[in-house]
Amino acid sequence: MAFTDVDQKFLGQFAKKLEYQPHLSAFLFKILGLSVNLSRQLVKARKLRKLDPTRDTKSLLRYHHIIWLSREGLLMLEDWILPDVAPFVELKVLAYKLRASFYHIFVLFHNDPRANQISVPTYSHPPGISSPQMNGHAIGGSKGKAPVRDPPGLGSRSPERLMNGGPVGGSLPPGLNPVSIPKPTGSFLLPAIDYIPTASACFAEAARLADNLLPGSHPLRLSVKLEYCAFLYDCLKDVEGTRRLAKLAIADVYNAKEGMDDETFEDAAELVKALIKMMKRGMPGGTPSSTPGMGSSSTPGTRSTPAMSTGAIPAIPSPGMENPI
Repeated sequence: MAFTDVDQKFLGQFAKKLEYQPHLSAFLFKILGLSVNLSRQLVKARKLRKLDPTRDTKSLLRYHHIIWLSREGLLMLEDWILPDVAPFVELKVLAYKLRASFYHIFVLFHNDPRANQISVPTYSHPPGISSPQMNGHAIGGSKGKAPVRDPPGLGSRSPERLMNGGPVGGSLPPGLNPVSIPKPTGSFLLPAIDYIPTASACFAEAARLADNLLPGSHPLRLSVKLEYCAFLYDCLKDVEGTRRLAKLAIADVYNAKEGMDDETFEDAAELVKALIKMMKRGMPGGTPSSTPGMGSSSTPGTRSTPAMSTGAIPAIPSPGMENPI
């Protein structure tokens, strides 16, 4: 979802219109080609059950390709496009959205700690050593024998205590040497760090620009909100935040007064459908009674978004309800 069809369409349009600025136009075309290639790789990677970048698997080459393409795209964007987009309102929003998209990819495929496994399971005892007692009761003891308990003064047999030595001695038994967690194999392409704070800041900036510079029904504004929702759901596990953001984005579409042509109308309608699906993710069964429409044509060749007289959105209940959709 990093690059929607709307993003690529606008990239091509801007690259063609700005041919009088050959430097900027050339890099826009490069970003367009890179996004098309990267989108195909992302679709294939999403079909895999689980991508483990610490193991030498068949998906390792694709993983490296995704990281390399994203890194090169971000470098081109920040060095050669972002400094020159200030005079162009729509292109500015798109450029900041693409920057957030690249960091979104880093979080999904190259984050440390991994976005889908933030915490590592801990054990009360080192693997391979069975505890003689559980909750103060003997395990496997015969009838009439006293339960086996920890020696006095040892307390909890945590891995940290055993690693640091104990009453038995300072050296560790064979097989209990500290083991460092392997880093992703793509670290030679990009440092394996926590990209979530940077990605969150980039999405917030892109959303702020979209809200301030574009009308509520503009496809680029909806594209920003759609991927922001995906980032909140997939990376931050913020289900309520995802629903709230999607609902507000759809409300902005209904409250927009600007007219739009047929092509813009179709793009906006598809993005609204995707936002409705985003609201339904992680929720129990149930679907909206109807798909929100965008109104009827006000003049030949143009369409306008309806203004809701009551301010409510049909078939889109407020968050916090049970089975709201």
